[in-house]
Amino acid sequence: MMKISIIIPCFNEEKTISNLVGQVLKALIDMKKQIVIVDDCSTDNTFKILQELSALDKSIIIESHSSNQGKGAAIRTALLSVTGDIVIIQDADLEYNPSEFPKLLKPILDGNADVVYGSRFKSGDAARVIYFWHRLGNLFLTFFSNMFTNLNLTDMETCYKVFRKEVLNQIRIEENRFGIEPEITAKISKIRPRLRIYEVGISYYGRTYDEGKKITYKDGFRAIYAIIKYNLFYKSN
Repeated sequence: MMKISIIIPCFNEEKTISNLVGQVLKALIDMKKQIVIVDDCSTDNTFKILQELSALDKSIIIESHSSNQGKGAAIRTALLSVTGDIVIIQDADLEYNPSEFPKLLKPILDGNADVVYGSRFKSGDAARVIYFWHRLGNLFLTFFSNMFTNLNLTDMETCYKVFRKEVLNQIRIEENRFGIEPEITAKISKIRPRLRIYEVGISYYGRTYDEGKKITYKDGFRAIYAIIKYNLFYKSN
């Protein structure tokens, strides 16, 4: 049986993290798993809650940063502890539902895919109606990325990215914050022989800023920079 590693970057998510971890455990109840959670120097009770959760389940591994570094840095830290055959990236904010792990894993488990993206825009499932300009920004960034990678993704910025571990072994993550999404996409598009990349439709339960959403317009500008940098100036080994 393949082992699944779930990476969860986490910053000030005391309201959601217990529920999220419970959902992850439930989604993978019959599978060999490892949950690597990186606390990115939370200032609330997140780290204390994580310690309590790890004491209850030996599949949960907790790492922490002494300063806030960002999502990309947290994923980079988590990868040092990953031992699974397949890696899933999961945000801690409950915008993405772990019950959809089976559909995300299926193309890889069936031997058809090396990478799977969960698309919020390729779906008949529930999606919360929220910020117009965020939606437009996501569509633009995906389109701009696709121009360079020659992929036909519908949601490059999605949290849900699933990889065979050997794919991640071939790239080095450099971005510390949300620029990680276009960086990873650019780098996997350059791997040869060409990877088999799939998308599956997912639901999306977006948060407002009042509810704790963290990404801002500045991250959009960084994403544009990352698309240009890692597509034009990065060479795959």
